[in-house]
Amino acid sequence: MTKKRIAIERLYQAPIEDVWDLWTTKDGIESWWGPDGFSVTVRHLDLRPGGELRYGMTATEPDKIAFMERAGMPTTTECVATYKEVSPHVRLAYLHRADFIPGVAPYDVEHVVELSATAAGVRMVLTLEAMHDAEWTQRAVTGWKNELDGLAASLAERAAARRT
Repeated sequence: MTKKRIAIERLYQAPIEDVWDLWTTKDGIESWWGPDGFSVTVRHLDLRPGGELRYGMTATEPDKIAFMERAGMPTTTECVATYKEVSPHVRLAYLHRADFIPGVAPYDVEHVVELSATAAGVRMVLTLEAMHDAEWTQRAVTGWKNELDGLAASLAERAAARRT
């Protein structure tokens, strides 16, 4: 059975190397990954097909902490993604283990990041599989849209640092 896929597209005014770096390095990932009210700590990063990204995502704001507690989830979730494809500056594909949902058996959610340099900037398309139900799929999409705003902010900080 083929799962539904959702694509989120963004255009970034940044060098493609910077966009790639923020997706594929410890410092880059920690600078933007995780929705507002959460922080991410990369514990292990092996950027190659079959390699893993292991990170902890911690609720840091009171309303997020309360949400996690009400949902019966820990305030820090240990996460694992296994890389399927690593094509520098072009494509990154990985399976993210969804093993943190109370009452739902663990399963993998495929994510694909595609980058292309255009005259208007770096076009990024993030495609993710739907989750086990509509509510969790919407949570994932909303979270990713928020996180990609964080990616834009991290890219802007890099650009500003270069100018000083």
